[in-house]
Amino acid sequence: MAKPRIYITRKIPDKLLDPYNEKFDFRMWEKEDEAVPREVLKKEARQADGLLCVLTDQIDEDLLKRAPDLKIVANMAVGYDNIDVDAAGKYGVIITNTPDVLTETTADLGFALLMAAARRMIEANQYIRKDEWKNWSPYLLAGSDIHHKTIGIAGMGRIGKAIARRAKGFGMSVVYYNRSRKPEAEKELQAVYADFETLLAKSDFVVSVLPLTADTKHKFNAEVFKKMKNSAIFINISRGGVVNETDLAEAIRTKQIKGAGLDVFENEPIAANHPFMQLEEIVCMPHIGSASEETRSAMLNLCLENIGGFFTGRGPKTPVEY
Repeated sequence: MAKPRIYITRKIPDKLLDPYNEKFDFRMWEKEDEAVPREVLKKEARQADGLLCVLTDQIDEDLLKRAPDLKIVANMAVGYDNIDVDAAGKYGVIITNTPDVLTETTADLGFALLMAAARRMIEANQYIRKDEWKNWSPYLLAGSDIHHKTIGIAGMGRIGKAIARRAKGFGMSVVYYNRSRKPEAEKELQAVYADFETLLAKSDFVVSVLPLTADTKHKFNAEVFKKMKNSAIFINISRGGVVNETDLAEAIRTKQIKGAGLDVFENEPIAANHPFMQLEEIVCMPHIGSASEETRSAMLNLCLENIGGFFTGRGPKTPVEY
């Protein structure tokens, strides 16, 4: 009996595959740090029983309907807006994701972005690199305090709670907005529930941890930025599509808000000529929220566990409900 063929859309360490080599026929895109071309992905999917993909791979109906043997797609991410789940259901394809394992690492990066934007760290580093530091002055590169300020978290899921825990260590007041209240977060973290408008008005830092849905697309837009404090800093570690990027750039150019820290963008990757890169008040990262060696390995291991569980009859460990 032929072993199930699994196609992996990025190059990953061979050692992660060692425990599974006897049971599966793995094929992998071999070019380091280069995305698999769309036509190659479609061709490989047509011959695959399973896919291990990343969040920039579009797994749409056009691909799914041409992959008659495909049974499972293991997405190396918590979110799965890159996958047409309705089409997956139509063609009987199981989707899995990687919740939990990246929560703390992503929260670390989110809070680091907040600190970098507030204290102008990237600007300060470049100031020295450009050999502009000639003397000390009282307000040289003065930023904003973080301690004892108010942080507004939009989306109080696992990562939102992890951000709140870090904020409490800085003596911050935590306000949150979510589709439903989270009594456990209110009790554990003294987080205060607020409607979206109140959160915007009260917060010194607004952090988006919202999933990208039809309801949240461009939720952060010109009208929203007008309701924030002029001294507020916006942080996005969720999905780029929740932000109208033109409106955000304009809000910062016109000093409607003070700055931003972004790890995600509507169309990735962005280039050096992107409007955000012309604004020193914005700190941009190349979607590295979960990028620690430990966490990325844990995410890949979970993807492989999901695939292994499915084909051995135990069932996938973290299937997406749809």
